[in-house]
Order: sequence, then structure tokens, then C-alpha cells
Amino acid sequence: MNGRDQGAGVGEQERREPDPSGSRHFPKLALFDLDGTLLDSAPDMVATINRMRERRGQGPMPLAELRPHVSRGSRAMSAAAFPELGGDVPQDMIREFLDTYEQELGRHSVLFDGVAQLLDAIEVDGARWGIVTNKPEYLARLVLPQLGWESRCAILIGGDTLPERKPHPLPLLHAARTLGADIADCVYVGDDQRDIEAARAAGMKSVVALWGYRLPDEQPAGWGGDMLVEVAADLLDPLRWP
Repeated sequence: MNGRDQGAGVGEQERREPDPSGSRHFPKLALFDLDGTLLDSAPDMVATINRMRERRGQGPMPLAELRPHVSRGSRAMSAAAFPELGGDVPQDMIREFLDTYEQELGRHSVLFDGVAQLLDAIEVDGARWGIVTNKPEYLARLVLPQLGWESRCAILIGGDTLPERKPHPLPLLHAARTLGADIADCVYVGDDQRDIEAARAAGMKSVVALWGYRLPDEQPAGWGGDMLVEVAADLLDPLRWP
């Protein structure tokens, strides 16, 4: 996995010192979804699916066909890859997906363009950032050292960390409370409708990451986000945040 956008090596990111002037332009706490928002993990997940298909004597599926389903997790990916199941994915297949994905984790994925610079800028501003994802926590935690994020990410909440997961607001509320941040000082950035629904239910401002994964018939303009952003680099401009 690349530690910077498209091509830089793992571990090359370093935590940036805050601006000594004390100026603050970014939200005090910026929370992010992981897959489809910070990390382009679709290649890892497609490699996982194709290993599963190979075990069943089936040919590989192209990245473009599976990519829109990535944000919906292992069940949706498996349902899309094996349409003969009619959407009824057995639990042992979910377990197979997660076990295989753990072996592929970080082998093919990269940060989306502009993400590395954005996280640097948030830190320079003296703000904090964290991750709230529906990915199982143990898998999400395996990503952090590959990117050099262990000491940089203020909080990581996975889909199984708490009794509820997105679109329920609990994970976002828990992140803010744990870090002692007021909801009014937090913004959540995500590429899926569930991300925006969770933020709205939590009373938190939200940014729709249009660079992420979604199906062709989805209309993110109707999700109710406070802002829609085409590329992560657009958020380097403090005036672009809600």
C-alpha cells in the first residue's frame, strides 16, 4: 500500500507540527470514512473476490464492475460477485471474504489523490482527525501501520466497535465524546449515503466525497449533505469546509 497519493512508499508520512500562530481554519475534529473516502481499497477487495471465484472455478470479474459496491462491505461485494445467490449470502462466505481480504489488505490499495496533503494540513492547523468506518475494527486497525497513521489518527471506530454502526449516529457521537469535542466543532466526510445519514442524525456537519464509490443510480445531491466535494484537494481550502 502506498503511504502517499499514487506512488509514495509506506511510512513516508510524518506528523506535521501545528502552526505556532494558533490560527485554526479546519474543523477542530475532522472524522472520515475509510474505504472510498481516504483509501481506494477497491483493488484489494476485487482481488479478494477473484480469489473466491477462482476457488469455485469461475473467472475473474473486472474492477469497474465491482468497484461501486465496495462501500457496502463484504456482503454486498459477495452478492454482486455471485449473483446466482440471489442476494442471500451465507455467513460462511462472509467469513471467507474477511479471511481472504485480510491476506490481500494493503497489497493493491492507495490513498485517493489529495488525501495525504489534506491530513497534513489538518495537523499543521492544530486540529485532529479520526476514522469512523463500517469495516470490522480489526481490519481497519491493520491499515494504520501500513500508512504510518498509528499515532496520527486520533480515534478509530469500526463497524463492530459499538452496538450500532452507520447509519446510526452512535459511532460519530462516541468519537466526539471520547475526544471531548463539541458536535458543532466536528465534520464527517464520507462517500456513502449512510455516512451522511449518520452525520445528520448526530447533528454533525457533513461532506459528501464524490470521488468515492457509488452505484450509477445514486444521487448524492439528495442525501442532505452540507457540501459535495469533487476531490479531496478541494478541502485544502479552509473556506470549502461547512
